[in-house]
Amino acid sequence: MTMRGDGVPGGGLSRRRALRLAGGGLTLAALTVGATGCREDGSDLGGSGSSGGPGGSGASKGPGDGKPVGGDAPAGGGAGKDGQAPEPLWTRTTSAQTYGDNDELVATGGVVIASGEPLAALDAASGAERWSLEDGAVPGAPMLLGNGTLYLASATYDGTVAGYDPASGKETWRSHLGKGYRQPRPIAVDDEQVYVIAEVLEADGSSRTNVIAALNSRTGRPAWKERRDVGTEGNGIHAHAQGRHLVYTDFKKNLTVRDTTTGRQVWTHKTTRTNYGFFAVHENLVIVPQGPKLQAFALADGSLKWSAETAESYVSFKEPAVLDGVLYLADSSRTLRALDPRTGKEIWTSQALADANLTVPRQYVKAGGVLYAATDLDQRGGVIAIDARTGAVRWTFNDGSGDYHAWLVATDGKHVFALHGKKLHALPV
Repeated sequence: MTMRGDGVPGGGLSRRRALRLAGGGLTLAALTVGATGCREDGSDLGGSGSSGGPGGSGASKGPGDGKPVGGDAPAGGGAGKDGQAPEPLWTRTTSAQTYGDNDELVATGGVVIASGEPLAALDAASGAERWSLEDGAVPGAPMLLGNGTLYLASATYDGTVAGYDPASGKETWRSHLGKGYRQPRPIAVDDEQVYVIAEVLEADGSSRTNVIAALNSRTGRPAWKERRDVGTEGNGIHAHAQGRHLVYTDFKKNLTVRDTTTGRQVWTHKTTRTNYGFFAVHENLVIVPQGPKLQAFALADGSLKWSAETAESYVSFKEPAVLDGVLYLADSSRTLRALDPRTGKEIWTSQALADANLTVPRQYVKAGGVLYAATDLDQRGGVIAIDARTGAVRWTFNDGSGDYHAWLVATDGKHVFALHGKKLHALPV
């Protein structure tokens, strides 16, 4: 993952700090507007929890008693007694180096991995180290999962992108763009290709442009390379590959779609300041929050298919996620919504975050009918367990460390993993 303005390495306050604003509400308008194109421009055991009743409020506890907690978790998203957050099954100190991006923590193949140096995979059930790689990951670069492979940019900055078996840490795939390119970083993966951004080297060793390329996920050979326009940047890219379309955003406020077969640019739109480029993709739509507006564009031609607005112009939509066919997102007034991503139609609206004085979530995963939401650092933040059917808050978990890093969350369906700074907690589902 690339570092964005919302993650501050070394100190400082997060720029994602939620606005404490009243109000909410949603106005939906189905639109069928033509597309308008434009060019791209320019090892610790135990833990601590934040107690929370049904409303999810409560003060953070102190450190745990140092004993691992096991056994079957009570029903209701691993909740402890009286709706309180569960004690972690295990907690470990990791080598994590995170900047608040969602794919700096991944769980697959019986392991959980936090981006760091060395790159270490911990056993999902016990927290024991399964494997470790020196120079395994580039700080701030993404860890991408696809085709049973973990794709990483090389920490040696030699232009290599490599793939590893997440269960064993053994290298299974490698690609090199060539001598004319520097620091390729994977940005998306699908069943056939790995997509990367790389700097184009000039004769004097400098770089003023960058290239987007597709690498064959079997052979590692480049399928296509397309130079982006002067003024575009290789950092700040968020991307997703869906069928014939590669969609991505960047720091220059571009929303761009390319053909995954040829690399040809299909369309691009200018956006407003959109939560540093986060978006959601569902079927043939890309859904983008843009301040008080939420817009869904057709991947094929960029036409606007539906739009939603907050009730007040000063209330902004935050990061979205589509999980099991439902679009979840909150706004800066702490109104949480579930929408039909095909139409924008509201499924439910919840004021439980505001009622419990909780921070606005910035990342979501789902397991066992429960939505687990991660927030930035805040006394009223951490990992929030939310009933996916109603939006009711079940509990919140916070380790009480006061670390300035944003929370990250991942799940393997059996556990929920919460990373905060260098502390990794495994919570029962």
